[in-house]
Amino acid sequence: MSAFKLPSRPLIVTIDGPAGAGKTTVSKLLAKKLGYRYLDTGALYRGVAVAAKQAGISAEDDPALEALCGRIKLDLIADDDGLRLLLNGADITRQIRTPEISMMASAVSARPVVRAFLLATQRDLAAPKAVVAEGRDMGTVVFPQAEAKFFLDADPAIRAQRRYEELNPKADAGPSLTTVESEMRQRDRKDATRAVAPLQPAADAIRIDSSRLSLAEVVDEMLRHIATIA
Repeated sequence: MSAFKLPSRPLIVTIDGPAGAGKTTVSKLLAKKLGYRYLDTGALYRGVAVAAKQAGISAEDDPALEALCGRIKLDLIADDDGLRLLLNGADITRQIRTPEISMMASAVSARPVVRAFLLATQRDLAAPKAVVAEGRDMGTVVFPQAEAKFFLDADPAIRAQRRYEELNPKADAGPSLTTVESEMRQRDRKDATRAVAPLQPAADAIRIDSSRLSLAEVVDEMLRHIATIA
């Protein structure tokens, strides 16, 4: 898509979906095309997961998690390499992408005390609008009033392969493909069946299957929809 019509007013754009669907890369590309800020809300939950792991707190221990949230500060900082996540001033960007933290983040994100802690933060960050917010409940819970909502999905095997390649930039550098796919399917089940903010498309979300689409094609499809918004 060589040319597109920019929205006449600043919008909140949400992109939800499971791991490996391409949300992160697509969100960054779309934000760049629109000149918007990119908000990686999943990184915030991963930050809480890292803090809980460091403190030896179980994902089911709500009182301990609530106390933990009261004493941590999470910051998303943009730089030339993308977004960095700081936990009480310490850079934990690399730590949050491990399979262990992915599973822990899925567990803590189901706890109401954690969601309450991060809900206000996410809405404050998006208050000026002109933002692309990536996550799992952006269009359903955090920004139900968003003007453009997308749900990005892909075949589970393809998503697992993508995540495997992301975790294994070098040969034998990380978990096996079988392990990655098993953990991804387990997380999918947890996220889709949790009582609080389950992973599901908003009723008014545009659903896109990225299994056979390039990242550029996904972004183009989103831009075509955004161009229709008055």
